Amino acid sequence: MFTHLHTHTEYSLLDGLSKIPQLLDRAASLGQDALAITDHGAMYGAIQFYKEARARNIKPIIGQELYVAPGDRRSRDQSEKSPFHLTAVARSNQGYQNLMALSSRAHLEGYYYRPRVDRELLEQYREGVVILSGCPSSEIHRALQESRWSDAVAAAGWYKEVFAGDFYIEIQEHNDPQFAPITPKLVQLGSDLGIPLVLTNDSHYTNPDDDQVHDLLLCIGTNSTVNDANRLRMEGGSYYLKSEEEMRALFPELPEASDNTQRISEQCELSLEFGRLHLPNPELPPGVDADEQLARLCWQGAERLYSGLPEQVRERLEYELMVIRETGFASYILIVKDFADFARSRSIPMGVRGSAAGSIVLYCTGITDIDPLAYRLVFERFLNLERREMPDIDMDFADDRRDEVIRYVAEKYGYDHVAQIITFGTLGAKAVIRDTGRALGMAYADTDRVARLVPTAVNMTIERAMNENPELNQIYNADPSIKKLVDTARRLEGVARHASTHAAGVVISSRPLIEHVPLQQPVRTGPQRDENGDAQAIPMTQYGMLDVAEVGLLKMDFLGLSNLTILARALELIRRHRGEEIDLLKIPDGDEKTYE
Repeated sequence: MFTHLHTHTEYSLLDGLSKIPQLLDRAASLGQDALAITDHGAMYGAIQFYKEARARNIKPIIGQELYVAPGDRRSRDQSEKSPFHLTAVARSNQGYQNLMALSSRAHLEGYYYRPRVDRELLEQYREGVVILSGCPSSEIHRALQESRWSDAVAAAGWYKEVFAGDFYIEIQEHNDPQFAPITPKLVQLGSDLGIPLVLTNDSHYTNPDDDQVHDLLLCIGTNSTVNDANRLRMEGGSYYLKSEEEMRALFPELPEASDNTQRISEQCELSLEFGRLHLPNPELPPGVDADEQLARLCWQGAERLYSGLPEQVRERLEYELMVIRETGFASYILIVKDFADFARSRSIPMGVRGSAAGSIVLYCTGITDIDPLAYRLVFERFLNLERREMPDIDMDFADDRRDEVIRYVAEKYGYDHVAQIITFGTLGAKAVIRDTGRALGMAYADTDRVARLVPTAVNMTIERAMNENPELNQIYNADPSIKKLVDTARRLEGVARHASTHAAGVVISSRPLIEHVPLQQPVRTGPQRDENGDAQAIPMTQYGMLDVAEVGLLKMDFLGLSNLTILARALELIRRHRGEEIDLLKIPDGDEKTYE
């Protein structure tokens, strides 16, 4: 059995075309029982890949294609602009932990045009990691291209010594006359040093007929067109997920290189745990647990807010506290209360959205300022015994002061325990038509005309636009160049285009986050993301919102709301010019003049 160990998905941004479900469907249809994910310099798709593979009874092998600095990862010398490539996969849970650490430190410490590791980090995090020597951009391959045999021997010898038994010489065949003569040298190197060979296919798209579409994706990523003679391209049409028969036919004289893929696959045993919460610990008085502390604060608040504590209040509060005790979310609510208390102590305008307003516990603890009994709000929308998922308490802050709250959280729990959450922009209907037209070298006016015919609406797709706009259908059927544009754009639609910081998401962990999720700096422009080397910069997760929740981390929505900023400025202007102090909470509902 052959296993693909060098595979890129759409999370090799604007370089990989394969969407994870379709890639795994292809592997299943080829009868392959294992597959690796090795995206460039990041682990963005690891959790989705793991779950989708398990659902298809395919063994998921989590890896990445690392960028390796020629020298020190902290160096910013111009010679460091072109780091080496190196393929790495996790052989065990410890290997997965080490890959997350390598990826995180590459981004947080080694970023210079690319997130880079160095030999120091590779040696530190070697346990449980299998290393393949890499593609033609690897250190060993480059040395052989430049006829530096001794350097290739030295590099291969270092990896063999550090990754004892877990280092392989990687060979590929992509019909490239520039690199084909290097393969015999790689084979000789492996033979001389006693390093086993492994055959890989540098897969960047899923099916053979995806090559032209992938070529356009590269054009989009490099801001070039198909007419540019010197553009980046991957010619030959061989960078798809091949069958075992196709792979073995590449080097029939080296069957052990194919067999070793299965040997590595059999060694890779990764078991990820989902659903277990890793909440930080709230501050509690000695000898008091979270449920007792929450109940104490609730009854104190109820006595202050409800004169005489009516029976209706007592029953509702006792019921909600019982549900919270049974579901085990008292610690979570105490943590959120701490954030709310901080915001109010600093006069940061705040509010809580959604179903959380239906909880008298949140009202009595001061998290919300809405009395759910007065408005007949239902608690079970927020939390109930039948649906024991983590409740969402989405918090709004004045957008000009949101950063103060995030900084407070990081200072309280530790800068290595708090991060913002990544999100991925995709090639949407209008944008993909414009990008595709530019990559095809079409006139801007022609592309713009088509893009303008796509209705502006949430979740709009090209297919939906074709159904809703007869004029778009008309020009599609009348003009072959427009038909090619739309058909090509359809195949690129929805592919991940770029990473950015989620508008609200913040994640907090009881242990250093690097143990649960790979990290990186928030996306900025320029060769060096953290220009000032700020040790207290808030990093960003490499896993998106849903994946962060899957691995059991506390996910908070801290949204910056301009309305709260406007209200705060209005109150300040009234105070300054009219001498009146207005409390927003005491303005009555149903004001007639307001309704008029």
